[in-house]
Amino acid sequence: MLAFPAAIKIYVAVQPVDMRKQFNGLWAAAQENLHEDPKNGAVFVFINKERTRLKLLYWDGTGVWVLAKRLEQGRFSWPAGTQRTKLSLAPEALALLVGGVELKHGSLKPWYER
Repeated sequence: MLAFPAAIKIYVAVQPVDMRKQFNGLWAAAQENLHEDPKNGAVFVFINKERTRLKLLYWDGTGVWVLAKRLEQGRFSWPAGTQRTKLSLAPEALALLVGGVELKHGSLKPWYER
């Protein structure tokens, strides 16, 4: 389970990225695509085109973290139909998104089992 402080900023990249990107590639995507400085302590969330893989980039003050999740079944719910390149989420919303909850309807996706 992921838990971040309530004061932390979380930015979700609306457009998918190439999941072959690692530390430097995701860092560049945060700077160039989202127009944010990763050293400001925010969490950046990226997804692949199929919405089956998710990566988080986080600077903790001493180094960069990259966390990844691959779904074995189903797809992540993801914002669509917006002209913006990023959305800001509360830490609780990120936990729901990663946990398989459909944010729009507030219900578990059919493939999700506890």
